[in-house]
Amino acid sequence: MKTLLTRSLLCLLGFALLAIAPAAEAAKPNIIFILCDDLGYGDVKCNNPDGKIATPCADKLASQGMRFTDAHTTSSVCTPTRYGVMTGRYNWRSRLQSFVLGGLSPRLIEPGRLTVAAMLKQQGYSTACIGKWHLGMDWVKKEGKDVTDLNIETPEQVWNVDYTKPIANGPNSVGFDYYYGISASLDMVPYTFIENDRVTVVPTVDKDWPLMLGREKGRCRLGPATPEFEVEHVLPAFTRKTVEIITARAADAKAGKPFFIYLPLNAPHTPIAPTAEWKGKSGLNFYADFVMQTDATLGAIMRALDEQGIADNTLVIFTSDNGCSPQADFPALLEKGHNPSYTMRGHKADIWDGGHRVPFIVRWPGKVKAGTTCDQLVSLADFMAACAEITGAKLPDNAAEDSVSILPALLGKADKPLREALVHHSINGKFSIRQGQWKLEICPGSGGWSTPRDPQALQQGLPRVQLYDMTKDIGEQRNLAAENPDVVKRLTALLEKYVADGRSTPGAPQQNAVAVDIWKPDKAAPAAKGKKVRKQ
Repeated sequence: MKTLLTRSLLCLLGFALLAIAPAAEAAKPNIIFILCDDLGYGDVKCNNPDGKIATPCADKLASQGMRFTDAHTTSSVCTPTRYGVMTGRYNWRSRLQSFVLGGLSPRLIEPGRLTVAAMLKQQGYSTACIGKWHLGMDWVKKEGKDVTDLNIETPEQVWNVDYTKPIANGPNSVGFDYYYGISASLDMVPYTFIENDRVTVVPTVDKDWPLMLGREKGRCRLGPATPEFEVEHVLPAFTRKTVEIITARAADAKAGKPFFIYLPLNAPHTPIAPTAEWKGKSGLNFYADFVMQTDATLGAIMRALDEQGIADNTLVIFTSDNGCSPQADFPALLEKGHNPSYTMRGHKADIWDGGHRVPFIVRWPGKVKAGTTCDQLVSLADFMAACAEITGAKLPDNAAEDSVSILPALLGKADKPLREALVHHSINGKFSIRQGQWKLEICPGSGGWSTPRDPQALQQGLPRVQLYDMTKDIGEQRNLAAENPDVVKRLTALLEKYVADGRSTPGAPQQNAVAVDIWKPDKAAPAAKGKKVRKQ
């Protein structure tokens, strides 16, 4: 009798465990990571009360979640930042030591390297990437033809690949079940959509567009396009596709099969091309209109989550890959009282905070307290460690070497700095390291496009390094390096240690892909590298 009773209890316990298993799985949140392209910290109204661009959807997201005031990309330009997001590793540990890839560049993420998408897939997530990839993929090259490996392809190379053939080593090869997007920035060839490993329509014509509507000075790179492809259609296409995926996967999400959507937008990067509905809405210029349209994309995603009844179990992150580009026309915006960089110095490409401090807003109902602000120093590379902690994944030593989980901050339990320090990188490969109040920059100038650029800065007699107290001088105006040689020495040694160890987090030392030189020779980054200005 006792044996029978014991068996009955065990069966009941088994049924109970089976019943709660889906609930336990459902506890893993859906995750949507929205990466805007060239959106400045000060372009979001909740970050910049004096800003002149209306961003009601980002503001609403902040009111429902947490806004970070000291969040940074690992680089002040596109490709390297995306590498950090996907791998949790500083971009300068890869083969790419400066500048960005092109639309035809081969894959940058190393074979066998764990990505956040692959990790989440291992944790039972369905995974999708919609948008601008810009991390390289392996096109089939025509016989005897080649493309540039670690930079933008030359005008002579744009037809050197066979666009009818499948593409290898794209997003599907690093953990994404589904991909729909463009290979790189929207001012780079080819001008056609890619679905998984093939272009949706084979390019047959050459096209280009103004870098900003209404301004003929400066155009996108001329090259392969489909006849019907127009740049103003791209952001709406990404928005629709994302909403479709949310709708299609909502039922599975409710049943315990969560999803991860990585949405790297093309906007408000050049070509700055808002649709007719948004032209003139800002009262500033087409860039500001495009920012408003980008904000509306966020709104469409939030509505889709509400309509499908899955908003309460979805973690949404809204951020940018670097600071605002000078193509936005800073003088025109400043004249009307709007500064995309807020109170920071510099912009996209620069080592100063205007180049890499970005909007970072997180909503996770029931977990992240609504309407809160966090001043922790964090990096977009921290996304991978946070996802690992949220889902219970264990990261191996050879993955996410520079990723620190921000989950304690999200839950309001961070009573001390999460990071020991944070490394920044400019377009031409110049280094900076931030620890607490101090920010050390291993270059005499901007490290990018702002003046003084590095060669000119040296010619002007500016010091080889810069040191700023970011608590008192967020605009990086007073170089304190000469007055604080001990701080310079300490931070330089810490940066060198991070390089030598192949990681900045606890764990076994790792190898960088190439030798890393923090004292790169001073050379200027070409302004708007590769953007061709055609003679009229």
